[in-house]
Amino acid sequence: MTSELTLLVLRLGFLAVLWIFVFSIIYALRSDLFGTRASEYQRRMEQQSLQQTFGAADQAPTATPPHGNQPAAAPAPRRTATATSPRTVHLVVTSGPRRGLEIPLANEPLTIGRARDSGLVIQDDYTSTHHARLVRWDDDWVIEDQNSTNGTYVDGERITGSTRIGRGTPVRIGTTTFELR
Repeated sequence: MTSELTLLVLRLGFLAVLWIFVFSIIYALRSDLFGTRASEYQRRMEQQSLQQTFGAADQAPTATPPHGNQPAAAPAPRRTATATSPRTVHLVVTSGPRRGLEIPLANEPLTIGRARDSGLVIQDDYTSTHHARLVRWDDDWVIEDQNSTNGTYVDGERITGSTRIGRGTPVRIGTTTFELR
């Protein structure tokens, strides 16, 4: 009787350990595939993007009509903090939580992903930690998919590896679309 009871307890203990192992694997897979929920972060980024887009219009001075028949003098051109040449390429986010964001690109690579050390941080459920990399190759720009789970799409087609992109070509990563201008 005691040996049967001992055997039953060992079987139930083994079964419990087995189920704990199975659930830990499922939890690890779920967190790897879906990552962290970014709903609160997305709302903050959308609000920040709207403030950047529409807040500048609120702060801009209003134009006053000239008095008399004299033509109005053209305002003097302003110098911006960053000097950009006509050949400077900008990455412009056209849709997604960071819509309106514009990043001037230099010759060094730009990393794109959920990681905080990325040059373009995209917090959504479909973006990998290190999703893609934008690299200057001679006079062209090349986007490299970094073996992401959900893929990088250039002009609507999923890419594997490196693909050359031109100005105005839409690139989609997760729910964010951007292009070079």
